[in-house]
Amino acid sequence: MITRIVRMEFDPEKVEDFLALFEQNKSLIRHFPGVLHLELHRDAQLPHVFYTWSVWQSPADLETYRHSELFNRVWTRTKAMFAGKPSAFSLEKVMEVL
Repeated sequence: MITRIVRMEFDPEKVEDFLALFEQNKSLIRHFPGVLHLELHRDAQLPHVFYTWSVWQSPADLETYRHSELFNRVWTRTKAMFAGKPSAFSLEKVMEVL
């Protein structure tokens, strides 16, 4: 299992367009094979910066998604709204502290 965090900085004038795009596609992404969890977060100080947090059954599932028609369609539209270069991190849980 892996967690994928993607940081995206948007043109402030495109934030509402991004939110509409995410709303339109969130269920398709969430139910893509291998996706266990999906969240969208907004930076507390920078309202034009968002993070997706997704949990995947395996790295192979994430790669399958990244090569899918769904990813290509959504990512192409998302990239057009960026004001900065995105960054992404794939993480493996070491320990859970409750």
